[in-house]
Amino acid sequence: MVYEVTATKKRPKDFDELVGQEFVTTTIRSSIKRSRIAHAFLFSGPRGVGKTSAARILAKALNCEQGLTDKPCGVCISCKAITHGNCLDVIEIDGASNTGVNDVRAIKDEILFAPNSSRYKIYIIDEVHMLSNSAFNALLKTIEEPPPYIVFIFATTEVHKVPATIRSRCQQFNFHLISIQQIKEKLKEVVDEMKLQAEDQALFWLAKESTGSLRDAYTLLDQVISFSDDQITLKRIQEKLGIVGIEQINKIGEVIIDGDKRHILDYTSDILDKGISVEQFVIELVEYFRNLLFVKSGINKESLLSCSPDNFSKDVIEFFSTAQLEKAIEMFLELYRNLKFSLNQRFELELLMSRLAELKKLIIPSELIGEVQKLKADILLRGNRPAIDQGREIKPEQAHEGTQISDKQDLLKRLIETIKRGKPALASSLEKIDSSSLSEDLLSLSFQARDRFSGEHVLKEKETVSKQVAQILKRPVKVEIDILESDIQSKQVINEKVEIVKKVFRGEIIKGE
Repeated sequence: MVYEVTATKKRPKDFDELVGQEFVTTTIRSSIKRSRIAHAFLFSGPRGVGKTSAARILAKALNCEQGLTDKPCGVCISCKAITHGNCLDVIEIDGASNTGVNDVRAIKDEILFAPNSSRYKIYIIDEVHMLSNSAFNALLKTIEEPPPYIVFIFATTEVHKVPATIRSRCQQFNFHLISIQQIKEKLKEVVDEMKLQAEDQALFWLAKESTGSLRDAYTLLDQVISFSDDQITLKRIQEKLGIVGIEQINKIGEVIIDGDKRHILDYTSDILDKGISVEQFVIELVEYFRNLLFVKSGINKESLLSCSPDNFSKDVIEFFSTAQLEKAIEMFLELYRNLKFSLNQRFELELLMSRLAELKKLIIPSELIGEVQKLKADILLRGNRPAIDQGREIKPEQAHEGTQISDKQDLLKRLIETIKRGKPALASSLEKIDSSSLSEDLLSLSFQARDRFSGEHVLKEKETVSKQVAQILKRPVKVEIDILESDIQSKQVINEKVEIVKKVFRGEIIKGE
């Protein structure tokens, strides 16, 4: 028995078997039921999604001996002839090899003759965008006003190359990529019919690699079956086709975390020495970091990640920030674009892998601004530690019965810790207190002139501070805020601000004090 490839054997025979094109089939079926048959159809979309198959099914629906129907019988002489491609009234033309105006003129002469034995004479022109401009011009009048028994069905993967004058004379149908889940289900049907065992992950990988084309998926399945004996496993596919597994890719992420360039380059060399091509390795790395970004963002759909989220290293996910993952993807995409111009692809990859060792040090502008603000705060705090840190202690004039606060120092610490939970900025301002005193019903807080901003902040929030002090001491206490004034201190503040500017912008004073 002659071997038949899966893509041919599993070609859809009716509209029900056409996968993933519900809009197209629903619209065409409705037209057939109402006998509203257009004289020209234009099927566009990616390769391997069913354009030519839909054209043949439509031809059978129009010429079935059972009558005009949206469910051709598939067993009459006309249906069988169309299925095997030997029907005299259904002419299939390859637009890529019949591009000239003379080929179109031959069609113009042929359409003058009525169908041989069918209801319609149908012309299916595949890859119609390959026709020359002269050929398209020759078709215009024929498509616009053909004899009533003529139907044109055009198929193309590049609809933008079809002249607008042609598109406007056709009913247009855009075919979509088929989902990974739908392709996986069709592959499962095939392996079940062949009585083969196949891992779910292996079928998922085949569906993902087909990038929405069912024909590509069938072709890849035939190749995998040829070396898989009776069981299809993802591990064997990776070994035979030179693909990096998720375990190896996870290891790359963990090595990058360590930041050891020697280890990264050694591991990269080990993978390439196993026969993995540089381009394939880069593709796998791009997809890996893209999946990490999705998981980091809370996206856990297997159809998007190509595998279970549990397969990714939790250490790698937690370690890298979103910005670092985005930068890694950007670097690999740029490398892939440059590979075809590279003097040595392996050298390019090794250089990038070496740079990835510094990925964990990447800081985006918003993070840099935060670091500058921290630096500013540290400089302002220099030589200005709060009294509670310097060990100052002023005993209260009276102690209240039942309170657990032993002295003013303990009170301020408790106050700052409590406020920090809800208002960290206010707690930071309280840490700038220069001196304080506590009596039965009065807490006095003093700020130096250089900490005027913090003092004013606490003054605005005095009611909040009073409430927190009362809760800690379990008695009402009035809070007074005092901001000291001093020319010497003001000058010191100005000098400290100048120091901040010098340090942040790496400058020096060229005039003035």
